[in-house]
Amino acid sequence: MKIAVIGAGAMGSIYGGHLSLQNEVYLVDTNQDVVRNVNENGIKLEENGEDHIYHPKAVTDTAGLPEMDLVILFVKALFSRAALAGNRSLIGKNTYVLTLQNGSGHEDILKEFVPMERIIIGTTEDQGTVLGMGHIRHGGSGGTNLGMLCPDTEGMLPRLKETLDLCGFRGKIHENIQQLIWNKLFVNVALSAVTAVLNVKMGYIAENPNALAMSQQLLHEAVTVAHAMGLEADEEHLRQEIIDTSRRVPEGVTSICADLSQGRKTEVDTISGSVVRAAAKVGIPVPAHEFLVNTIHAMENRQKGNT
Repeated sequence: MKIAVIGAGAMGSIYGGHLSLQNEVYLVDTNQDVVRNVNENGIKLEENGEDHIYHPKAVTDTAGLPEMDLVILFVKALFSRAALAGNRSLIGKNTYVLTLQNGSGHEDILKEFVPMERIIIGTTEDQGTVLGMGHIRHGGSGGTNLGMLCPDTEGMLPRLKETLDLCGFRGKIHENIQQLIWNKLFVNVALSAVTAVLNVKMGYIAENPNALAMSQQLLHEAVTVAHAMGLEADEEHLRQEIIDTSRRVPEGVTSICADLSQGRKTEVDTISGSVVRAAAKVGIPVPAHEFLVNTIHAMENRQKGNT
């Protein structure tokens, strides 16, 4: 396959590196230093205690490249539209776009660039940590979960699973990928935004009854929306999962909390915001989610000196 991986962070490097073993892969990133290092030295992945070097081609400018069979998004979700708009030349009438990004609702942006029948959504159980320029620790390898929101009339999912399997991943095809994504989303929406606005670590949620009440209200709204979408969700089980997660990783810092504390834009629109958009489609009120999404965006836009 001709594959473009947009975003040369930890996960983009892992997928771009491994997929280059059997495919024509282009790793796309706006950082010229990262691109130069990949082209000169390759990507060094620390895997099972050993270093392995992979050699995908890396570019900052995709003009002149051929149309791809597959484009994989590994940028932060808030940059998805800009990343696709800046690399439209990669997308032809037969190109599929795959997102393995955190959160849900990514198809709302992807469908601006390709029809729904060419959108693949999923999750990855692999994990990566950047150790240095072009040096990534690949840990916690697992399945790459894949699915589509409409019939796979051209059999792309089995083809993609075979490609992933040949390159060291474990592709898993799901008939109801939305269920899998929301299973992961439930705990995320109950913890991320709350820890962010309170500026606390994850352990605080289980310790503080007011914080826990906030999280459980968010969970209740998300479960109500999921049921209206025809998805399964056991609210009592998920309540306990929130508490268990908070206690299991008490020093954990959610991505939204970390981004706010560093003055960066957050991915709230694809986490809590995805519940708001889904709720609008099924006619369910979600006032707690709406309030927190607005609060986080307000915090993102604070000027220095006004905090």
